[in-house]
Amino acid sequence: MTIRRLDRQEVGTVLDWAAAEGWNPGLEDADAFFAADPEGYFGCFVGDRLVAAVSVVNHDSRFAFLGLYLCLPEYRGQGHGLRVWTAALAHAGNRCVGLDGVPEQQANYARSGFRNFGRTVRYMGRMPKSDESDLAQALSVSALVTADSNAAGINRERFSEAWFIDTSTRTTLCITPADPAAGFATFRQCREGVKIGPFYANSERDARRLLAGVPAGFDDGPVFFDVPDDAPGMGELVRSMGFEPVFETARMYSGDPPMTDLPPFYGIATLELG
Repeated sequence: MTIRRLDRQEVGTVLDWAAAEGWNPGLEDADAFFAADPEGYFGCFVGDRLVAAVSVVNHDSRFAFLGLYLCLPEYRGQGHGLRVWTAALAHAGNRCVGLDGVPEQQANYARSGFRNFGRTVRYMGRMPKSDESDLAQALSVSALVTADSNAAGINRERFSEAWFIDTSTRTTLCITPADPAAGFATFRQCREGVKIGPFYANSERDARRLLAGVPAGFDDGPVFFDVPDDAPGMGELVRSMGFEPVFETARMYSGDPPMTDLPPFYGIATLELG
């Protein structure tokens, strides 16, 4: 049994595991995830076989985020997950570490020193697509990065720079292209349907405009949206639009959480990287 860092291809394998667990990752998540911190992905190997994994991505000098904590079913209960968890957390050093914990694991995370700071609910719904959206791409990726950092309270520049570069399956649209802080949302095609995140809007009207901006060329399947408890207006809005809760996690931190400056309507980028 050995523990080592994972390469980009192995991170793709872990995302396939996540898909098998029903986590529904994006079609092109691996490149952006790996760009966030190439040193932050760890695996436990039995012989040459990867059997367990976890990511601890160091976003800046004060904050890291843990995700993709997975073990193959036939290797569970043998300590492999705990071993790779311990190695990965060492990568964070003295940083505060955040995670989104599924209900059945929250007690384990609490025993490791993580405190619950609120629930995140995943909603699923349907949005009509239109070629006549009044949204547009930002004029500057760096402006998107700045707006995201200011709202989230952390400098996750490596992740957001990769996330906000448009691909064939992921695009970010803005209320005002010259000023992303006025509101924007990233849409990405997933193994099933489309996920939206991050999502920032300063009014219900703008939130509705952004939610209606799912690109016409994207999958016609369901739309998924992750809403924290501290954005109650956002939850009320998506429920009024016919979205239904399908999954929930607890946002937990090993120290004091970042000081955020979030608008009244928002949703998180990913459950894996925060």
